[in-house]
Amino acid sequence: MATEFKMGARASCSDGSCGEVRRTILDPGTRTITHLVIENKHESGSGRLVPVGLIDATGDEIRLRCTLAEFGQLDPAEEVDLAEGVDYGGGYGQAEAVQGYGDIGSMGVGGSASGMGIGMGIGHRTQTVITDNVPLGEAQVARHESVHALDGEIGKVEGFVVDAGHKVTHVLLQEGHLWGRKEVAIPVSAVTAVDEGIRLNLTRQQVEDLPPLG
Repeated sequence: MATEFKMGARASCSDGSCGEVRRTILDPGTRTITHLVIENKHESGSGRLVPVGLIDATGDEIRLRCTLAEFGQLDPAEEVDLAEGVDYGGGYGQAEAVQGYGDIGSMGVGGSASGMGIGMGIGHRTQTVITDNVPLGEAQVARHESVHALDGEIGKVEGFVVDAGHKVTHVLLQEGHLWGRKEVAIPVSAVTAVDEGIRLNLTRQQVEDLPPLG
């Protein structure tokens, strides 16, 4: 039985709404969907990696077999790391330390009795680096990433069609693409790579000539 996973679909737990589908995680080797990233767009850091085994229903709305509390205990969709660097500041006048979140030092070069001269500040600053959490060896497709034919971009990803084992059978294009058809489903056999979007071994004309999904 074929099932659609549409990005942007609303998602709910057994006791309330938990957000919407933002990304799809898949195993490129088996072309199987392993997780959906579900996030409340109004709550920063609320995204979670949801294993497909927790998904009870799909389509325009997704229902999960867990409570909101259990949803909150799933792996986060983003990883937050701290990276330290050194800032340099220079100018004329007294030397000043650069503000940061670490040990701060200062160094002055030159200067007269009136305090005029060249000042240089050196300080350490800690920056927050946020990256998408993607399981090792897997790939992600975000909502509305580009789909590339051999002769150019043809549209944006809307979702995937999967079989009973969660293997991808078709890639769905967003409505309002080049040909104005309500839905275009591209067989997964035409996908050559998932790299900054989805890349196909078909031309635009070949995609246009694809039959509707039955």
